Amino acid sequence: MIKAILFDLDDTLLWDQKSVQEAFRATCLLAGEKYGVHPEELEEAVRQEARDLYASYETYEFTQMIGINPFEGLWGNFLDEEDNFRKLCAIVPLYRKEAWTRGLRAMGIEDEAFGAELAERFPAERRRLPFVYEETFRVLDELKGKYQLLLLTNGSPDLQQTKLTITPEFVPYFDHIVISGAFGRGKPDPSIFEHALSLLGLQKEEAVMVGDNLMTDILGASRAGIASVWVNRHEKERNEVVPDYEIAHLEELYPILEKLR
Repeated sequence: MIKAILFDLDDTLLWDQKSVQEAFRATCLLAGEKYGVHPEELEEAVRQEARDLYASYETYEFTQMIGINPFEGLWGNFLDEEDNFRKLCAIVPLYRKEAWTRGLRAMGIEDEAFGAELAERFPAERRRLPFVYEETFRVLDELKGKYQLLLLTNGSPDLQQTKLTITPEFVPYFDHIVISGAFGRGKPDPSIFEHALSLLGLQKEEAVMVGDNLMTDILGASRAGIASVWVNRHEKERNEVVPDYEIAHLEELYPILEKLR
């Protein structure tokens, strides 16, 4: 019998992709106004430069293990105690400036000062624009009290807490919040799922994991022996990772939970 639901945060409950997209749009529009560049083209250039730069740093392996993507690096401060987070905190100011300056350069614009200005504007826009899926709070309202709810999210404690601070409605729903950067390993490592179960005081058969990412949420749940529900809103193709259930909308959880009862 299922007694607890483990929820991923980003792009499962919180619409992070839209927040990042809108922050890019607002920031790139400034470059469009100043230099006449096409905002979408600049966005793609900055995204590519950010990916390349991010992968070049000594912290890359750590960010992969914890689950921090290049675009989180464009707005997170990483004010965490662990040594690798301290390194990341020291790197990100230059990283942001370089990503935006190189993106402008790819558009034929040589303006380092403006690159630095855009690098500061993007984090402000991302903080200003938190989006949540329209059904998220309806579903949490329905489930709260019927199940233990645990938020299991990859990332920096500082950054994930920032996301929760700017969407304060989330925290009261959850009995526990587990952030990979605080635990020391990220999804899909089974140990973080086992840690979540220990906090809940439950066995693996008594929980279900709900998340949008096959390679972290679903693979990790599978490795830990926990039933999984893949939230596939955008008709992504499956890979070798097979979820127990697949839904396109969070409210499709209800009949699955009834079946698992």
